[in-house]
Amino acid sequence: MLGTLAFATIALLVTGYVLLDGYDLGIAAIAPLIGRNAQERGAAMASIGPFWNGNEVWLIVAGAALFALFPVAYASSFSGFYLPFIVVLWMLMFRGIAMELRDHLDSDLWRQFWDAAFWLSSVALMALFGVALGNLVRGVPLDRHGYFTGTFAFLLNPYALLVGVFAIVALAQHGAAFARLRIEGAPAERAARLQPGLWWIALVLYVALTAATFAVRAMPPTWLIVMPIISLLGLLVLRHASRTQHLRRAFAASAIFLTSLLVEAAGTLYPYLLPSFPGGRGGISVADAAPPSSLAVGLVVTLGGTMCVLIYAVAVWRGLSGKVRVE
Repeated sequence: MLGTLAFATIALLVTGYVLLDGYDLGIAAIAPLIGRNAQERGAAMASIGPFWNGNEVWLIVAGAALFALFPVAYASSFSGFYLPFIVVLWMLMFRGIAMELRDHLDSDLWRQFWDAAFWLSSVALMALFGVALGNLVRGVPLDRHGYFTGTFAFLLNPYALLVGVFAIVALAQHGAAFARLRIEGAPAERAARLQPGLWWIALVLYVALTAATFAVRAMPPTWLIVMPIISLLGLLVLRHASRTQHLRRAFAASAIFLTSLLVEAAGTLYPYLLPSFPGGRGGISVADAAPPSSLAVGLVVTLGGTMCVLIYAVAVWRGLSGKVRVE
């Protein structure tokens, strides 16, 4: 019971990160398309300015929770994904540096450099997170002691790369919905024109990814059958709300779509934190990843920290929810 609750807590933290940092990663991915000059790209960055560093706290809390609740899974996953994790840290640093230094010099070349760094690091992050999730769902090679025995090339398999491409498109769509909600003027209009294309690509990739998931994993639990229905309903509501200018509803529908995807992934993984390859069966499960005594203490601390992060996020959104104008 405690292991299941701890698993659900980590899944909740990861979902919070994807929903919140997802829209500012998405904004960065489409910034060159909705911002034709430095001022318009600056407006796109300003739209996420009050939120981006707070959003990344969710990722930190999720990593700390994995360490506190399931240290065996933490050690095995970080040893297997060591190089990708180092690249993730570099990309997170580049994003932060780009946000902070972009306007420190009044130079077009300076701004263009940091705009490019912001775009490249954000797209790389989305792809890396997608590839990591794809490998979790597919399973990774583990020995009988739970150590990763694969190579970096093994992680770049077709299924994981497909998840990486889908992550870029889905979060770019999430960012476009946020841009329309948060920015006034030409960037918001271009985001509106960009949304239909992103929607169709996301739909096609989602169908292909669902079929591929059934191919690489055994039959998921019966209750998960409802999740693809929710995902498709979220996409349909997003499409309709975007066309009828119900911008808050469109952003909420995008959030529902992403949440349903993560619930599908978590339900497919459970009860394993790090399933083994092939077949995704066996590996490190919630039952053997930590003793019950440490789980009880870790859960109290993790839930307390999660509440603090949630209160902070709500307070920032309530206080800084106005629109950004290009001028």
